[in-house]
Amino acid sequence: MMLYKLLRATDRKVFNPSVITLTAGGMLAGEIEADGIPVYSLEMQRGIPSFSALKKLRRILQELKPDILQGWMYHGNLAATVARLMGDCRPVLVWNIRQSLYDLGFEKPLTRQVIRLNRLLSSRVDALLYNSQLSRDQHEAFGFATAKTRLIGNGFDLQKFSYGPRKNRGLRARLAIPESAVCVGHVGRYHFMKDHPVFLTAAQKIAKRYPEVCFLLSGNDVDRDNRELLSQVQEALRSRFFFLGEQKDVVAIMQSLDIFVSSSLAEGFPNVLGEAMAVGVPCVATDVGDSALVVGDTGVVVPSRDPDSLADAMEQLIVIGQNKRMELGRRARKHIEKNFSIDAIAGQYADLYTKLVNRTRV
Repeated sequence: MMLYKLLRATDRKVFNPSVITLTAGGMLAGEIEADGIPVYSLEMQRGIPSFSALKKLRRILQELKPDILQGWMYHGNLAATVARLMGDCRPVLVWNIRQSLYDLGFEKPLTRQVIRLNRLLSSRVDALLYNSQLSRDQHEAFGFATAKTRLIGNGFDLQKFSYGPRKNRGLRARLAIPESAVCVGHVGRYHFMKDHPVFLTAAQKIAKRYPEVCFLLSGNDVDRDNRELLSQVQEALRSRFFFLGEQKDVVAIMQSLDIFVSSSLAEGFPNVLGEAMAVGVPCVATDVGDSALVVGDTGVVVPSRDPDSLADAMEQLIVIGQNKRMELGRRARKHIEKNFSIDAIAGQYADLYTKLVNRTRV
């Protein structure tokens, strides 16, 4: 999503972007192409590099003749490095690391090897970008190169995430959620790093205390077909938990909420917090990554893996009432406007790219 937002905010009079995906398609490929940006696919099978993909990559590079190769996340960084070695020209090579690195054991076996290769090759890049200070500290402690690094945070499209207290009532109406209900949201794929068990434990504590509160959860595999997920909610409370699965329109979800919660065990720079705040929703977040920096003084930050603290924080925002939640939401929006607008972030990328290209041409 951040790549998509960055592409949309890029000055097309200066830059002519193209996107190369490793595997076929992707949820945002159509949207990127609709904005006039070509999307090429190497059509690799997930986790299986192939000679045909390398041949296709070489053909694409011969066609595009890029000035800059920007890797995006570990696998993309590795592919961009290979691409520069294959090309006839020598474009600027930029890596972008988009996650925290608490423990290599959290990653899939192939991803662990890709991260190790990133570490070995990291000294060869022209610029190494991180989206959070925590991510940079963790990767450098793991052995990534410390030279040529730069921190550029995530940015938010403030026109798309327009401010308005519960502006979108359509989703609530479709789910038959009463007007008087306090709606608490959680957005994230079903993965242990997002710590759904802690969120659901805390949420059920709240559900028992406050019968007017309901919970909206969205993300890949966060649906009623996920029996493991559903089993974590007591049957008597399930009618107040809405499992929406992966949703393309995150704005509609955020605009339906009164409170947003992030229960993650680990984060770099959490997009979902910024998106909720941009809409004017006060947040509860675990103190991981740059979450406290993003939330500032507009919400509540609690320790991770602590359902009691998470429940207490939710309760704190419930009992203050709608008017005070709206005031926190206004402050949250202003905090995002001041520090994390997509136009400001796109400007930082543009400045970096321009300096790197000019340096190579001297």
